[in-house]
Formats: sequence, structure tokens, C-alpha cells
Amino acid sequence: MSGAINLSNRINRVFIARLSGTSVFDPAGDQVGKVRDAIATLQTGSAPRILGLIVEVPPRRRIFIPITRVTSIEPGTVVITGLLNVRRFQQRPGELLVLGEFLDRAINLSETGERVVIEDIAMEQNRRGDWLLNKVSVSRKHSGLRRRGPSMTLDWNEVSDFTISETDRGVSNLLSTLASLHAADLASALQNLSMHRRIEVARALDDERLADVLEEMNEEERVALIAQLEGERAADVLGEMDPDDAADLLREVGSEKAETLLQLMEPEDAEDVRRLMTYEDYSAGGMMTTEPIVLAADNTVAEALAALRESEITPALASQIYVTRAPYETPTGKFLGIAHFQRLLREPPATLLGAVIDTENEALSADKNLAEISSYFATYNLVAVPIIDSNDRLLGVVTVDDVLDHLLPENWRNANDGHLMGRTETLS
Repeated sequence: MSGAINLSNRINRVFIARLSGTSVFDPAGDQVGKVRDAIATLQTGSAPRILGLIVEVPPRRRIFIPITRVTSIEPGTVVITGLLNVRRFQQRPGELLVLGEFLDRAINLSETGERVVIEDIAMEQNRRGDWLLNKVSVSRKHSGLRRRGPSMTLDWNEVSDFTISETDRGVSNLLSTLASLHAADLASALQNLSMHRRIEVARALDDERLADVLEEMNEEERVALIAQLEGERAADVLGEMDPDDAADLLREVGSEKAETLLQLMEPEDAEDVRRLMTYEDYSAGGMMTTEPIVLAADNTVAEALAALRESEITPALASQIYVTRAPYETPTGKFLGIAHFQRLLREPPATLLGAVIDTENEALSADKNLAEISSYFATYNLVAVPIIDSNDRLLGVVTVDDVLDHLLPENWRNANDGHLMGRTETLS
């Protein structure tokens, strides 16, 4: 049934931005993924034709579903059939990302030349079963003002100038479709945008959100992106990143650029990053974070649990408290031991940490290599390991995700061969 969408309510107009995030199911009712965008191709003398949907499937892989495989579109549900090719989507010449390339674009009305901004684009099915981008939801653009006028829906032929330069775009509507994504998913979405569009989105994100996204990108992509940010903005974002990730990034931008950015960072943040950059990349010192939860032996269990409740702490770091003598910021005073989260839950709130610390598991030195570290994690079933210097001062902590980042192939975040998903499946 070529391109046909059989619906009891006969829905034949679908706005793409509203469709983004909709769950996709196979005929058996099993969820396959979620819609993230649509792919179109321009046609001479006619509205662009929809080729298919971009669907995100676990783990964070974007694949192409031909529109001919879509059998139903209903509120909150898209149903597909046929073969599911899990190879990562790669945009081809002549293909357009509807949301990635049209949303927030400033264009002209054909008759009056008035400037308007695209808020959404609708696809409609014609008599032959083809889906075309026939409707455009726009708002009037007020010169010199951030606010926009009321929205209106126009036919495709009522607007013009779709070849306008990318420099005359905003990102507010695009960001609204990406706002709920996990940082790793947003990083994956960015790689499908042009570099110019990617930079626009990066500039619109706040420092903390952009830092989270950069931590999830591969080295080549995040180096290219940070190079396009203004010096002070780049330094602010680096300050929000985990020190080990910031150090990894600065190792890749070149010594001169790295020094310039370090000079612009807050001195305290820069000090941690400089210290990490002195270690080899695949050593314990090069992988560790310098911001574990450190408390004194006379702190109570209640105080330790309160520290673990901080939302920005990762699950691996929240698994244990590191007990040291003063000072309590890395490099600390003498490392005394670990207070495990599970043990804390079993103790009365007023119990002192000094009475519950684990001194059996050894800390590692900063020069331990990746093989030694990963073997230690596996042997003792650990999620985090303290790193100390020759004077038993706590320097930082290596977590299991740090180890995995270094064990996996360099291109694991955007591998195209489908090995993370396993195989092509048949949906029936």
C-alpha cells in the first residue's frame, strides 16, 4: 500500500514539530523508538515530498524509516511495518531535515514580501498517496523586537525564498523540540545538523546544558564546536564541565588555544583542569574526576546522606563518600577510607563517618594504566575507585563510566556499522 495512511479519523495533515517525540510501534504493539524529524526532497514547481521519518531507537541511534512503511499516524502513536534497517541515518545530497533546516527560518510572503518566521510545517497526503509539505505555520517577525505576532497557516506557495542564508534564523522552536532530550540524545541530534545550525543551537543553550552535551559528544565534534564559541563563552562552558572532560577537550584544541581558554576560566576551575592535563590520557590521573564528595570523619551519617542528595552528582559518585583529614578539597589531607551508600542507609543518622568507613579496598596511584584500572574494577565489582598520591592524599576518583569511555572504540558514540544494535530485524 504505497504511502497510504489508513485511519478511521482520516488524518491527512500532520505537523512535523508536533509529531516530534511521538512513539513509534511495530504491528505487534512493541515500541521501536520515537520520531525526531522528517526527511524531504525539493521538487521543481511543487511542494517538497516527504521521503520518510527519522526515528531514534535505543541506544540513541537515529535511523531512517521510509514513509511507505508508515501505516498509521494517530495522536501519540506512529505504526510502521516491514524491515527495520538499524544502520545509522546519513543525510544524502538533496535531502532536507524538515525541523533541522526549516524550523525558525525567516522567509518572505510571496505577495507582500513581508518577513515571517516558520513555527511548524505540515505534511499532507495527496490522491496518489505521496506526502508533501503543503502547509507552513508562521508568525510575523517584528523588526528589532523579540516578540512575534500571531501565528497563521499558509499554503506552501504563499511563502518564498527558501534558499535564504542560514544566518537569518533563530532557534527557539527547534530548541523547544529538543528541550526534553537527555544530554546524550541532544548530542546525537546535533550531529545531524549542519555546522552553522549546530553552532546556533550551542549558543542558545545555557552554559550548564551545553557543558553536559559536550561531554556526550565525540572528541572531533566537540573540539570543532568549542572552536566556534567566543573565548569567554567557551571558558564558561569548560568551567561547567567535569574537570576530566574539560582536560580531555583542551588536550585536543592545541596548547596555545588551551592556554588562552585556561586564562579565561575561573582560577579554581582552571587549577583542577591544569592538574589533570599533566597526566597521561589513559592513566588513572588522566581519567579521574577531581570533584568527589569528601567529608571529615566527624561528619554524621545524616550529613553524608544530605550531600548525596545533590541532583548534579552522578550515580557513580553518589555511591560512596570519601573520608579524609583537612583540607577537604582535592588534593585533600590524608585519605582515611570510604563510606558506602548502602552502609549509610543502615546506620543511625547521628553515627559518625569515622565509625563506618571501609578501609579494606585499596586506593590506586595516579600512574596506573587502563588495563590495571579495569582489572581492579572487575575483580572487586566496583563503580568508583579513589586515586591517591605518595603522601596518601586523595587526588580524585575514577568512576566506571570513565573506564568505559576509554575501553570502547573512539567512535562508539556514532558508529555506523550497527554493532551496538545487533542486527536488522523484520517487523511483522
